[in-house]
Amino acid sequence: MSVISLPRLDPRARWSVRVLADDGSVLAEHAPDEMCETASVGKVFLLIEVARRIEAGDVDPDRRIDIPAEHVVADSGLLYRMRDPRLSVHDAALLVGAVSDNLATNALLALCGLDAVRAVAPALGYGSTSLHDYIRNERTPDLPWTPSYGTGAELADLMHRLAAGEVISPAVSDQVMTWLAADTDTSMVADALLVDPLAHAEAEYQGMLLRHKTGSTSFARIDVGHLRGPAAGVSYAVAANWKDSPQDLRAPVLDAMRAIGEGLRAHVTGRARDDEPAQ
Repeated sequence: MSVISLPRLDPRARWSVRVLADDGSVLAEHAPDEMCETASVGKVFLLIEVARRIEAGDVDPDRRIDIPAEHVVADSGLLYRMRDPRLSVHDAALLVGAVSDNLATNALLALCGLDAVRAVAPALGYGSTSLHDYIRNERTPDLPWTPSYGTGAELADLMHRLAAGEVISPAVSDQVMTWLAADTDTSMVADALLVDPLAHAEAEYQGMLLRHKTGSTSFARIDVGHLRGPAAGVSYAVAANWKDSPQDLRAPVLDAMRAIGEGLRAHVTGRARDDEPAQ
């Protein structure tokens, strides 16, 4: 099986990268065991717990979520801007998958309990990756150090197992991947795929099917997902942090992530970038 060549990764950032074939073999990696702050990516573990409770009958997907006053946040998402925030559990999870909604995240975390969601990653065998805290408008020194953290190795494995239907159960895995199919953030690795950012639940450009989750802060970009095309399938995790850098490195980081995405696109499609007939 061919490997995927990584572009030059700016050494001023801390990177953790792994790409897996659908058979589990490693196609590319760079410092895969390096732990990074992963911003919103840890929300995948929340979605797993919500899907598990729905399948077990412990939570009605049509139940309206409660939003505790102490966990009201803004920034990422749409719910905080809506006139009526009384969404169902299912639709709140969809907002998390689609726009990484912070307020919906905190409502679902309050429903499930932070400790229960923190326990998901270790129960799956991960020791260096987890959702760690509620989303906060401000992260002061008395609070947990990050909302989520992880390594390229464990996050790529998580996406590999979700794609294979091996996280909790096939139904739970499928539900999580269905929520992630709505992700509108194609600014990172997925930027190279040329899929419609707002409509790629079905196979899109060059027959590619994408399921992914991203995370962004002022010092981090992370994209993890599963990509399938007519030639192959891959699971990937690309994380970059530059918290201690005096310069904002998002430009070189995003350029490298886009280059990685182009390598994935070529691998799973076996086609040139512009080899697609008009629709």
